[in-house]
Amino acid sequence: MRIRKIPDGLIPIIIFIMIWEITARIQIVPDYIFPPFSGVIREGWNLSVNGVLPENLASSFSRVLVGFLLGSMAGIMMGIVMGCKDIINRSFHPVFSLLYPIPILGWAPLMMIWVGINEMLPVLLIFMCSFFPVLYNTITGIKSVDSNVIKAAKTLGASDRKILTTIILPLAVPNIFTGLRLEAGMAWRVVIAAEMVAIPTGIGALLIRSESLLRVDTIIVCLLVLCVMSLIFEQSFGYIEKRMTEQWR
Repeated sequence: MRIRKIPDGLIPIIIFIMIWEITARIQIVPDYIFPPFSGVIREGWNLSVNGVLPENLASSFSRVLVGFLLGSMAGIMMGIVMGCKDIINRSFHPVFSLLYPIPILGWAPLMMIWVGINEMLPVLLIFMCSFFPVLYNTITGIKSVDSNVIKAAKTLGASDRKILTTIILPLAVPNIFTGLRLEAGMAWRVVIAAEMVAIPTGIGALLIRSESLLRVDTIIVCLLVLCVMSLIFEQSFGYIEKRMTEQWR
């Protein structure tokens, strides 16, 4: 019988989990401060069975999905316009350059006043988190297209629309997906922070409630869920990019 080789990337994770479990079992510190990995898994199972984890995860997921999709679409569309039209790029670039360095959570107090503490708050924060990096990566991708290729297409009679859809955008796709991959994980970090501050539901809200109850096992479950969801989002965009570009890469 052939035994499958364990992927090299899993070996450090397995070793880390073993050290974690053994260290916790020695009980250098109490279980409620540093629970074993098996206890965290058991708590995650209990939270899943009683519906607490799926309900809060669904709330966070919907906010991330809406905010990320809207922010990414706006960033791509604005990036295309700014990348193709120098006058628009020169007009808007100074404004975006001033706004981009502001930390996303720095907008939270202002958003609380403008939109209130409701579902729109985390969605807007995720929107801004996604918009700027995707915008700049889209502009960079379009600006990096070889101008000689565009000139050659125009010489052959291609229209501006044809050049955009068959030359500029395909060549800019890797840069666009770089921005999408980077912000796919960041969107989850933003929603967790927003929920911890102002929203009563979601993984972030569950995390902050667990802190007040000294439920370290639940806190670690929430952090593991955050890690998994961030990884899934990032890997998903990597897979989509590969499928979109494999024929002409």
